Amino acid sequence: MTEDVLIVHGGTPLQGQIRVRGAKNLVSKAMVAALLGESPSRLYDVPRIRDVEVVRGLLGLHGVKVSDGAEDGELVMDPTNVESASTDEINVHAGSSRIPILLCGPLLHRLGHAFIPDLGGCHIGPRPIDFHMKALREFGAVVDKTPEGMHLSAPNGLHGAKLELPYPSVGATEQVLLTAVRAEGVTELRNAAIEPEIIDLICVLQKMGAIITVHTDRVIEIQGVPKLYGYEHKPIPDRIEAASWAAAALATRGEIEVLGARQTDMMTFLNVYRNIGGELKITDDRVARDGVTGAEGGIKFWHPGTELKAVALETDVHPGFMTDWQQPLVVALTQARGISIMHETVYEQRLGYTEALNSMGATIQVYRDCLGGTPCRFGRRNFMHSAVIAGPSKLHAADLVIPDLRAGFAHLIAALAAEGTSRVYGVNLIKRGYEDFEQKLAALGAHVERP
Repeated sequence: MTEDVLIVHGGTPLQGQIRVRGAKNLVSKAMVAALLGESPSRLYDVPRIRDVEVVRGLLGLHGVKVSDGAEDGELVMDPTNVESASTDEINVHAGSSRIPILLCGPLLHRLGHAFIPDLGGCHIGPRPIDFHMKALREFGAVVDKTPEGMHLSAPNGLHGAKLELPYPSVGATEQVLLTAVRAEGVTELRNAAIEPEIIDLICVLQKMGAIITVHTDRVIEIQGVPKLYGYEHKPIPDRIEAASWAAAALATRGEIEVLGARQTDMMTFLNVYRNIGGELKITDDRVARDGVTGAEGGIKFWHPGTELKAVALETDVHPGFMTDWQQPLVVALTQARGISIMHETVYEQRLGYTEALNSMGATIQVYRDCLGGTPCRFGRRNFMHSAVIAGPSKLHAADLVIPDLRAGFAHLIAALAAEGTSRVYGVNLIKRGYEDFEQKLAALGAHVERP
């Protein structure tokens, strides 16, 4: 389809300034949290991305009035009249996002029942929802599986529970938080995810009246409360988008200042960036920049003009190297001298995008073995989850088909770095998580166009 194709004339260094807004992985969850309140919530700095549209639609189906606020990027959500939605209406969203699973707890509290359609999202591994269903059953939910989805009820209400996740899943931790805050009694969650977006969601819930303690060793304790109220919140910036633009600066030998990017959430990435040979400068808010006091801070990333260095990396849960950082960075690593290794330990099928990079001239070999310091849960299970990247490689243009959100941005970076004109198909998938990316590319001097 011509409307889903981007023509990329590569070989031009990206240079300039762009801004990132609230994190995709927090904003959508904070919108779900608004369901739990008994008064309106106000969320600021919300990016214009597809996932926000999906959650906005789901909230609207359940009687939450969602409107734009006075400021650009401000959303107001009024949950006063929460109501049931028909399965047919909800099924319209089936396959478009994995967010619906997180509505379970809030809807059980507000309505006593919930329906969850078949779940979509990026195809980077099965990502089973067993963790979610097991946790909800521990709270007292009854789950009935049907061909069209899952019907949940709570005939005796929801009660606190002692839970331990087999893996510190972000989604399952969010599920427990959104369910436990209004469950009767105390919930203890062990082996919880502690990503910055999780901590920010806890901040949102605390503003609403929740009582949540984050202990050491991945233990979170939640004291249930009978009522929650609306919140006002500015989310943390999107560290995935910021890192994606940083990788684009390296791959294209350019210089990009990412306003809004925050050092605290990106320290692991910034260390790796420097180890590769990339240069960066951090500017805090309210620090004079270009003679302006009070300007928004950010991070400037640039290629130093010298050779980049190969590195060995393993993705991991926070505070490790984030899985969503690896695809864009691998494109940059194709330009580094030597042998780089990327061991993916979070999602078992996240290296398929490397085939397209090889078709452009990269030299990447994927392996079933754990090519890292320690074996991971995918070892000996026939998953291609380690990659060896030999460089530097001269990339040339190709026709590319985007398989998922993060790999899609990696393909886009490769097309921008390559010599010649590439056609990138399925590019609208990038809108799921990257706001106004075509306008940002134009601001950075990229030569891209729609057919």
